[in-house]
Amino acid sequence: MMKRVYLIGYMGSGKTTLGKAFAQAAHLQFIDLDWYIEERMHKSIKDLFAERGEEGFRQVERNMLHEAGEFENVVIAAGGGTPCFFDNIDYMNRTGETVFLNASFEALFRRLKVAKSKRPLLSGKTDEELKEVIRNGLAERMAFYGKAKHWFPSDYLESREQISESVEQLKKMLEES
Repeated sequence: MMKRVYLIGYMGSGKTTLGKAFAQAAHLQFIDLDWYIEERMHKSIKDLFAERGEEGFRQVERNMLHEAGEFENVVIAAGGGTPCFFDNIDYMNRTGETVFLNASFEALFRRLKVAKSKRPLLSGKTDEELKEVIRNGLAERMAFYGKAKHWFPSDYLESREQISESVEQLKKMLEES
């Protein structure tokens, strides 16, 4: 039985953390779409954005999504914005199981506050500015995230134990679909 699972959600929702652990437990390959793009293009996401602008980057992202979407027995962690452009969310729904990692505002803020320096869009922002970015980002993207076949609460990915429990819950959710 061929499996293809797409994890979508806002940055900091746990797509890479849960995706890696779930793929390992389910004996599937794990692909982080951002890493995949950087690998294939031999450039960082930041450089691709700078060179091509958002529109050019989103075109590359769409092509790479379609490329990775050909693989079988894979868990793909999409970029936070991936589902929001072109027909990407419809493509993911058509070719696999889509799981929206629904993290609370508080969890996103806590995680992104820690990871700010590693995320070009967030570096140098104050707490208030960061809260504003998250609020607006979620508001803009929920219409797309909401189209996922499954919604999964992803606040509890802080410890090994929580991650293991989440993996089991996600397995159950996908087996029942």
